[in-house]
Amino acid sequence: MTKPAYILAHDLGTTGNKANLFDADGQAVRSAFAGYATRYPRAGWAEQDPADWWRAVVETTRALLAEPGIAPQEIAAVSFSAQMMAGLPVDAAGQPLRPAIIWADQRATREADLLREACGAEQLYRRTGHRISAAYTGPKMLWIREHEPELFARTRIFLQAKDYVAYRLTGQFATDYSDASGSNLFNLDQRAWDEEILAAVGLARGLLPEAHPSHHVAGQVTLEAAVATGLLAGTPVVIGGGDGACATVGAGVVGEGDAYNYIGSSSWMAVASPRPLYDPQQRIVNFAHLDPQQVCPMGTMQAAGGAYQWLSGWIARGEENPARYREMDRWAAQTPPGAEGLLFLPYLMGERSPYWNPEARGAFVGLSMRHGRGHAARAAMEGVAYNLRMILDALTEQGVAPHAMRLIGGGAKSTVWRQILADVLGLPILRPQLLAEATALGAAIAGGVGVGLWPDYGVARRLVAAAEAERPDPAARETYNARYPLFQEVYRALEPLYGRLGA
Repeated sequence: MTKPAYILAHDLGTTGNKANLFDADGQAVRSAFAGYATRYPRAGWAEQDPADWWRAVVETTRALLAEPGIAPQEIAAVSFSAQMMAGLPVDAAGQPLRPAIIWADQRATREADLLREACGAEQLYRRTGHRISAAYTGPKMLWIREHEPELFARTRIFLQAKDYVAYRLTGQFATDYSDASGSNLFNLDQRAWDEEILAAVGLARGLLPEAHPSHHVAGQVTLEAAVATGLLAGTPVVIGGGDGACATVGAGVVGEGDAYNYIGSSSWMAVASPRPLYDPQQRIVNFAHLDPQQVCPMGTMQAAGGAYQWLSGWIARGEENPARYREMDRWAAQTPPGAEGLLFLPYLMGERSPYWNPEARGAFVGLSMRHGRGHAARAAMEGVAYNLRMILDALTEQGVAPHAMRLIGGGAKSTVWRQILADVLGLPILRPQLLAEATALGAAIAGGVGVGLWPDYGVARRLVAAAEAERPDPAARETYNARYPLFQEVYRALEPLYGRLGA
């Protein structure tokens, strides 16, 4: 009998599901992708069909197992990383009652206000580790109760994306601490649903699945699911975690003092901590780590690579492709630090950390006749780096002292951007080997820990090799230290105008 030696990790993102098979050394040996659509019925709304999630998991699983060399009995476990903060109501038979309201949906603003009035913003932040926001699951549940009461009355339970797929595989309802912590309803210190918050807004505890550590075995693949997917019936299914928590472990951030920065369309900076970090200004939030003994204090900004992508459409010719970004990088590298006085505010989609201002807008400030494409490209990179430095400042003010910054995501491929980050943050930049697969690797590690393939999450240190890429340049660091206060001052000067511009 072949000993199971592979972890199948599904990463249910916003645009599709990527399935990866990892071996016992944490190496991705094969992968498959299946996309799905997001629907926008009204301005500020964003929904997905959970049937698409299941279809994508079935298709990618079958695609991986169809390749020769790995048999279903060699799969030690199935595990998940997934988009977070959804609201999917299902009935007692596990049938979805409506499309899932996903993380990007902002319709529940009035319900977020109700939560604020019932619980108090400061008290809820201290209990859950989060600001109150329409993005989180709790306000979305309240919106369904208010606007779709008949549907709400038929709801047995609310699930996240990975939790629904895990149910389809096992027939069991479950979630993990990291997804639960993105709800505005979960007590982070107690690792339990907060009964007082639920009572204050009139939500029954039974509407939420049991929350477990991310390495919890939620169940086994049923015969019905085995027929659909090609997996072996009885294969353990580990619940896994939200994408942010999985990326944290996949980046090798598993101990106090470890830190990483993800730069994709958006960007976040997170650390591992044995306790939540409560910022008096609420600039940072706290998610549960995959390791139940830790949390992930972090700050998230809306447009990082997204701002660079937007700019590339203006100043670089041709269709979007890697060559276009390499050309922009070359222009930026030929421009001195500070972009000769040009500043860029990357607030093209409002901003979360540190301002939490949905009305914030982007701007170039300091333009002159001498400025060209290289200045704009460099200023955009520097603007993102300045905002990330504000997030780092908020973390360090709470006692965090990272010795280096691990960098993952598409932005990590840019040599010039890595150097700018080293200079602005004042930290060496480390590059983990698996730049694009960190979330999937984190899910795989949770799966491997869950079935005993690895002893604990500390294995990430061995599996995720990180080489030092760039160190701060003293001269550039001096330039950026002088520009940094100006960047903050420009935001404060423009802040009174944002609401009027939006109107």
